[in-house]
Amino acid sequence: MINLLIINGMVVALAVLIHYEFLRRVSAAIPGMSIKHRYRILFGVYMALIAHTAEIWFFGLTYYLLNQHAEWGHLGGNFDGSLMDCVYFSFTTFTTLGFGDIEPFGGLRFLVGLESLTGLVLITWSASFLFFEMQRHWDRR
Repeated sequence: MINLLIINGMVVALAVLIHYEFLRRVSAAIPGMSIKHRYRILFGVYMALIAHTAEIWFFGLTYYLLNQHAEWGHLGGNFDGSLMDCVYFSFTTFTTLGFGDIEPFGGLRFLVGLESLTGLVLITWSASFLFFEMQRHWDRR
């Protein structure tokens, strides 16, 4: 049980770190760009989408690896055990869409709940960051 808590904590911490690094680098890059600010914001939006996709793939890879070992729990339902199914499941969990065609069993359920919470916080963080950048630099014409 303690091992599962440690793994879950590390996965969430690494996902938050990935997001932090993306936003930090975007924040540093935007002021130095010699393009209109509206295009800088678009750059920020695309980088946020790339960051979220990287985080989702990270969770998906974690599900794939944990699913290989029965003691961590497993994914079931309309699930074939592939990495792509794990990433698909991660997309629906991270965005809190939750189609329900794939479901977690065992200890894996705790990580799924944490991914939903993490996705909600990171998506909100991206929205706040982009709003701040728009307010700070938006053309006032």
